[in-house]
Amino acid sequence: MAKILIVEDNELNRDMLSRRLARHGFVTCLAVDGPAGVAMAKSEAPDVILMDVALGDMDGWEATTIIKADPDTAHIPVITLTAHALSSDRAKSLAVGCADFDTKPVDMERLLGKIGACLRPAA
Repeated sequence: MAKILIVEDNELNRDMLSRRLARHGFVTCLAVDGPAGVAMAKSEAPDVILMDVALGDMDGWEATTIIKADPDTAHIPVITLTAHALSSDRAKSLAVGCADFDTKPVDMERLLGKIGACLRPAA
Protein backbone atom coordinates (compact mmCIF):
# COMPACT_ATOMS: atom_id res chain seq x y z
CA MET A 1 0.00 0.00 0.00
CA ALA A 2 1.53 3.30 -1.09
CA LYS A 3 1.89 6.13 1.41
CA ILE A 4 1.07 9.69 0.41
CA LEU A 5 2.12 12.76 2.37
CA ILE A 6 -0.39 15.59 1.98
CA VAL A 7 1.11 19.02 2.73
CA GLU A 8 -1.89 21.34 2.92
CA ASP A 9 -2.70 24.20 5.29
CA ASN A 10 -6.47 24.08 4.72
CA GLU A 11 -8.06 21.56 7.09
CA LEU A 12 -11.04 20.85 4.82
CA ASN A 13 -8.76 20.15 1.86
CA ARG A 14 -6.54 17.87 3.97
CA ASP A 15 -9.53 15.95 5.26
CA MET A 16 -11.17 15.60 1.84
CA LEU A 17 -7.99 14.46 0.12
CA SER A 18 -7.01 12.00 2.84
CA ARG A 19 -10.48 10.41 2.93
CA ARG A 20 -10.71 10.14 -0.85
CA LEU A 21 -7.21 8.69 -1.17
CA ALA A 22 -7.89 6.19 1.65
CA ARG A 23 -10.95 4.97 -0.31
CA HIS A 24 -8.56 4.24 -3.18
CA GLY A 25 -6.28 2.17 -0.94
CA PHE A 26 -3.61 4.71 -0.03
CA VAL A 27 -2.20 5.37 3.43
CA THR A 28 -1.96 9.09 4.09
CA CYS A 29 -0.03 11.27 6.49
CA LEU A 30 -0.75 14.97 6.90
CA ALA A 31 1.39 18.06 7.31
CA VAL A 32 -0.13 21.49 7.99
CA ASP A 33 2.69 23.65 6.61
CA GLY A 34 6.00 23.66 4.73
CA PRO A 35 8.34 22.98 7.68
CA ALA A 36 6.15 20.07 8.87
CA GLY A 37 6.07 18.74 5.31
CA VAL A 38 9.86 18.81 5.06
CA ALA A 39 10.21 17.04 8.42
CA MET A 40 7.56 14.43 7.59
CA ALA A 41 9.07 13.73 4.17
CA LYS A 42 12.10 12.48 6.12
CA SER A 43 10.35 10.80 9.06
CA GLU A 44 7.46 9.18 7.16
CA ALA A 45 9.30 8.25 3.92
CA PRO A 46 6.18 8.60 1.75
CA ASP A 47 5.99 7.20 -1.78
CA VAL A 48 4.52 10.47 -3.13
CA ILE A 49 4.04 13.97 -1.73
CA LEU A 50 1.07 16.18 -2.64
CA MET A 51 2.32 19.72 -2.00
CA ASP A 52 0.10 22.79 -1.76
CA VAL A 53 1.84 25.94 -2.99
CA ALA A 54 0.31 28.62 -0.72
CA LEU A 55 1.42 27.49 2.73
CA GLY A 56 2.39 30.68 4.52
CA ASP A 57 5.94 31.52 5.58
CA MET A 58 7.47 28.57 3.68
CA ASP A 59 5.60 28.00 0.43
CA GLY A 60 5.36 24.65 -1.31
CA TRP A 61 8.11 25.51 -3.77
CA GLU A 62 10.57 26.29 -0.97
CA ALA A 63 9.58 23.11 0.89
CA THR A 64 10.04 21.07 -2.29
CA THR A 65 13.46 22.66 -2.91
CA ILE A 66 14.55 21.56 0.59
CA ILE A 67 13.13 18.05 0.12
CA LYS A 68 14.87 17.68 -3.24
CA ALA A 69 18.20 18.92 -1.81
CA ASP A 70 18.24 16.23 0.90
CA PRO A 71 19.69 12.89 -0.28
CA ASP A 72 17.29 11.05 2.05
CA THR A 73 14.19 12.56 0.40
CA ALA A 74 15.31 13.68 -3.07
CA HIS A 75 13.88 10.54 -4.70
CA ILE A 76 10.31 11.16 -3.48
CA PRO A 77 8.06 12.42 -6.29
CA VAL A 78 6.25 15.66 -5.47
CA ILE A 79 3.02 16.72 -7.16
CA THR A 80 2.17 20.39 -6.75
CA LEU A 81 -1.47 21.18 -5.92
CA THR A 82 -2.61 24.76 -6.38
CA ALA A 83 -5.72 26.80 -7.02
CA HIS A 84 -3.72 28.78 -9.60
CA ALA A 85 -3.62 27.29 -13.09
CA LEU A 86 -1.04 29.68 -14.45
CA SER A 87 1.64 28.34 -16.78
CA SER A 88 4.23 30.17 -14.66
CA ASP A 89 3.12 28.14 -11.60
CA ARG A 90 3.54 24.92 -13.57
CA ALA A 91 6.96 26.03 -14.82
CA LYS A 92 8.12 26.99 -11.32
CA SER A 93 6.88 23.66 -9.93
CA LEU A 94 8.87 21.72 -12.50
CA ALA A 95 11.91 23.98 -11.99
CA VAL A 96 12.09 23.16 -8.26
CA GLY A 97 11.89 19.44 -8.98
CA CYS A 98 8.22 18.52 -8.85
CA ALA A 99 7.27 15.45 -10.86
CA ASP A 100 3.90 16.92 -11.84
CA PHE A 101 1.40 19.73 -11.25
CA ASP A 102 -2.35 19.66 -10.65
CA THR A 103 -4.99 22.26 -9.93
CA LYS A 104 -7.71 22.65 -7.32
CA PRO A 105 -10.45 21.83 -7.07
CA VAL A 106 -9.01 18.34 -7.39
CA ASP A 107 -10.25 16.12 -10.20
CA MET A 108 -9.71 12.81 -8.38
CA GLU A 109 -9.40 10.60 -11.46
CA ARG A 110 -6.82 12.93 -12.99
CA LEU A 111 -4.89 13.13 -9.71
CA LEU A 112 -4.97 9.34 -9.30
CA GLY A 113 -3.49 9.04 -12.79
CA LYS A 114 -0.65 11.39 -11.86
CA ILE A 115 -0.02 9.54 -8.59
CA GLY A 116 0.00 6.25 -10.49
CA ALA A 117 2.54 7.61 -12.97
CA CYS A 118 4.80 8.63 -10.06
CA LEU A 119 4.52 5.18 -8.49
CA ARG A 120 5.38 3.23 -11.65
CA PRO A 121 9.03 2.23 -11.84
CA ALA A 122 11.03 3.93 -14.56
CA ALA A 123 11.48 1.72 -17.61
